[in-house]
Amino acid sequence: MAQPLMPHATASWLVDNTALSFEQIADFCGLHILEVQAIADDTATTKLTGRDPVRAHDLTLEEIEKGQDDPDYRLKMSKGPEQIRRTKGPRYTPVSKRADKPDGIAWIIRNHPEITDGAIGKLIGTTRTTIAAIRDRSHWNIGNIVPKDPVTLGLTSQRELDSAVAKAAKAAGIEAPVDTRLEGDREALLEQLRAERDAASRDTTPGVEYDRDTLFKI
Repeated sequence: MAQPLMPHATASWLVDNTALSFEQIADFCGLHILEVQAIADDTATTKLTGRDPVRAHDLTLEEIEKGQDDPDYRLKMSKGPEQIRRTKGPRYTPVSKRADKPDGIAWIIRNHPEITDGAIGKLIGTTRTTIAAIRDRSHWNIGNIVPKDPVTLGLTSQRELDSAVAKAAKAAGIEAPVDTRLEGDREALLEQLRAERDAASRDTTPGVEYDRDTLFKI
């Protein structure tokens, strides 16, 4: 089954914002249930920033509601709205959003320097000249430009941004980012689970006698 691009961040959002069971969240995100438990208990090494799967078009609100109503229901990944394919020319941006473009460009330059100016131009709908001016800080309004997520600003979609990041990383020979922040916790939790299981097995072994005073000592 298809899984969200950032499973741990998606799981964190679902834990904080829905009444879905840990098993449902683990199944949808492709994680071990103990990883979801770790996220819920804040035992992860680093506090994760949640990724809204509804805004990213991975899930619909209706799908989440189905899962909340039925604990045995398994969430299905949303295909998302059909993206309008552009052939030539820059992306059209509503007049009300055009003033936000420099902020979105600055955010991409700062957080994803591997993305080319041409790819940024397609994402934001701007020119290479503008991108270059912001990159070398010669833009006429550089003092007022504040890097902001272009998805939050409504300049592009999360899927298009994720796709551009993946393509740029591949072209630059950079390994795709993998969220490994919970790996240590996962191994520790699994080891603890095995130890508890082994201990329970030893405690119930036939023929073993226990001292009543020791067992019920407070």
